[in-house]
Order: sequence, then C-alpha cells, then structure tokens
Amino acid sequence: MDGGDVWVFGYGSLMWRPGFEPAEARAALLYGYHRALCIYSTRYRGTPERPGLVMGLDRGGACRGIAFRIRADETRTVLAYLDDREMGQDDRVYLRRILPVRLDDGRRVPAVTYVADRNGARYTGRLGLEHMAELVRAGTGMMGTARDYLSQTLERMAEMGLHGGPLRDVLDAVARGVEVPTAEYTRATNLPSGPTSGKHV
Repeated sequence: MDGGDVWVFGYGSLMWRPGFEPAEARAALLYGYHRALCIYSTRYRGTPERPGLVMGLDRGGACRGIAFRIRADETRTVLAYLDDREMGQDDRVYLRRILPVRLDDGRRVPAVTYVADRNGARYTGRLGLEHMAELVRAGTGMMGTARDYLSQTLERMAEMGLHGGPLRDVLDAVARGVEVPTAEYTRATNLPSGPTSGKHV
C-alpha cells in the first residue's frame, strides 16, 4: 500500500454486497486461482451444528470477478471492514494477499484479495457434488441461507456473462435433493456438533 487508491478483488458475496461505496468497479480477471465452494460457514450461512458452504479462492486456474477501486482516504476504513468480514479475529479462514488482476479495460493492477487458507479449520478440501449440495441445502446463519448466497452469486455471474459451470451444478443438485438429519449431517461434515472457537463465515 503506497498511500494511493487501492483495488479490491471480489469473487463471491463482495460482487453483489460489497458493503462499501467504491470509486470505481470493473470486471476483472485473476490468474492462478479459481472460485470454489471450499469454506465451511458456521455463522453467516450456517451454524456449528449445521455448517453451510461458501466461496473461497483456491489454487489453480483463473477467476473472473469484480475489482473495486477504493479512494485513498477511505482505504483504512474499508480494509478494516473487509478484514473483519473475511478474516475475523484468528485469520484462519481467508488470507489477505495482494495479487495482480487484469481489468476489462486492459489495465493490470495489484488488488487486495482474500484467498482460502488451506491450513485453516474451515477449509473443506475437495468435496463431491452431493456433499456440497447437502451443505448448501442445510446451511442457515446470521446472513441467511447458503442456498441464497450461492444463488445470488450465480445471478451476479450471469449478469457478467459467466455461466457458473460446477457451481450451477451444485445449485441444481440442491434443488432436487432432500433434507439431511442433523446427526447424519454432522458426521458427514466431520465438524464438531457444538460451539467452536475461531473465525465464523
């Protein structure tokens, strides 16, 4: 950070609910990471007993999202808000990184980006389609359902001309599935059934 304007790259809920007023917003492309449902949510879109599933940037591929330019005089406030929203107190869900993104007008800029912490307790690793659908179907937290989170992200992606691919497959599987009993669900997610410490997302 050199004291000037700062760019922030959004790929999930930041695309449709940034929580701040950017000076500029542009479609952007990030190489080296892809958008994935790879984070257990135990507060915002789920609970410790029935965690939901939310997005993270995982290694490999590329991701199209939205880059937001933050004015220099608002940078500290906005980044503090985003750090609290994305990382909380223990920083074990997402890691803040500065990564190069290409804007839709051809510019290349460094952007604050929150990537999945593969060593964090909420990182899911690779999950099968039906397992992901179970998590999305059952998750409800402070900010609403995991299903609504995924649906709104896909709607925003569609507005940008992005199909959604595997994420769309998950939402389709959610729609055709059935409710999972709590005990069976807890065993499937391999998470504690009671309150836990650490970051909630």
